Amino acid sequence: MSTIDAPSVTLAIGATGTTGGRVAAGLIAGGHRVKAASRRASPVAGAEGVRFDWNEPASWAGALDGVDRVYLVPPIGSSDPASAMLPFLRQARAAGVRRAVLLSSSAIPAGGPAVGQVHQELPGLFEEWAVLRPSWFMQNFTGSTPHARSIVEEGAILTASGDGRVGFVDADDIAAVAVRALTDPQAPNTDLILTGPQALSYGDVAAIITEVSGRPVVHRQLTFEQLRDRWAAEIPLQFATMLADLDRAIAEGAEDRTSDTVQRVTGRPPGTFRAFAEREVA
Repeated sequence: MSTIDAPSVTLAIGATGTTGGRVAAGLIAGGHRVKAASRRASPVAGAEGVRFDWNEPASWAGALDGVDRVYLVPPIGSSDPASAMLPFLRQARAAGVRRAVLLSSSAIPAGGPAVGQVHQELPGLFEEWAVLRPSWFMQNFTGSTPHARSIVEEGAILTASGDGRVGFVDADDIAAVAVRALTDPQAPNTDLILTGPQALSYGDVAAIITEVSGRPVVHRQLTFEQLRDRWAAEIPLQFATMLADLDRAIAEGAEDRTSDTVQRVTGRPPGTFRAFAEREVA
């Protein structure tokens, strides 16, 4: 494996998002130089804010100027992210980027749908790379997400996952692994499954939220069609169908697993869902 010589500059795509913001902050805290990329070039303390839009190739060159590594967050809501990401990655390589760390999903293998196509191509484009494949985010239950809204409005988490279990992972832990993948002398050059310490059903999650918040929350089970149609009211049908399919896979046990990756890469255990819920309530 090759190494990255200091000083280096990381382009953090999605620097105002759930993982991108945390990755940028972690890099800055470690004394690393960061270009914080977002569609509005929003300022990030300690970083140079740059404008970047997957759908506007004219924005790419300026974002890549002076960069030798990049944290990649796929375009949100796209069922075909490779159509934008692969041309960008070829341009990034030509511009001098040597290491790329891609945010993917535990549900999508190399060569699979959507970002799985980017995963498959990444090792051929860069000598130094990693693909982060986190399980479902604990942050899916906070902010303005669909689960957070249904908890507030209906006292319920609505899924088609049955009693299937998920190794929910804290975005803080995803970002900590990303920072190591971007900055360690040796790149992982592999994909990394990231989970929390426990696999929980949505019923388990509802019970923890109830205990921690004091507000009754239940898990309400929908059919695949009901969930697909609920999603399709907000996002394109093709993407809604893919998300509903992921729930169906959970019901069949596809995400019932945990990994030691967070502990192994960062040297500390991943956070529990209860600790996350207590932090959010506080």
